[in-house]
Amino acid sequence: MQFHTIQPLHARRRSVQVGRGGKRGKTSGRGGKGQTARAGHKIRPEWRDIIKKLPKLRGRGKHGLKSIAEKPITLSLALLTKAFPRDSSVTKEALRAAGLIRKSDMMRSIKVRGAGESDVRLSLSGIGASARVRRAIERGGGTIQE
Repeated sequence: MQFHTIQPLHARRRSVQVGRGGKRGKTSGRGGKGQTARAGHKIRPEWRDIIKKLPKLRGRGKHGLKSIAEKPITLSLALLTKAFPRDSSVTKEALRAAGLIRKSDMMRSIKVRGAGESDVRLSLSGIGASARVRRAIERGGGTIQE
């Protein structure tokens, strides 16, 4: 074996020089000085501060996925037929006067539900109704305006 016949085991690879100009100059791909230059640096995301300011929904318990939207006040059609005479107009004010809803419920939505009778003749305005009640009122000759 002679010195000029020796072959290297691996191909010659030049090590990448950083921080000496070229494509990886100045900060050598490490960003600026200070917190960003340190190993293990961690900058808090801006949106986390926004999330931290929002109140937690405490006391939701096992019903955490249940909607917190306000449910409409439900009234039965049988109750309306007893409280109002035939061919009368039913509004929130009329329901309040009849004692079916409280003054605090005037801002909430109201929906009429229940099995319908065929001879119901009422005109509902500003009050929701289920499909079954709608059919019963329209079959009896009444009207519904939401």
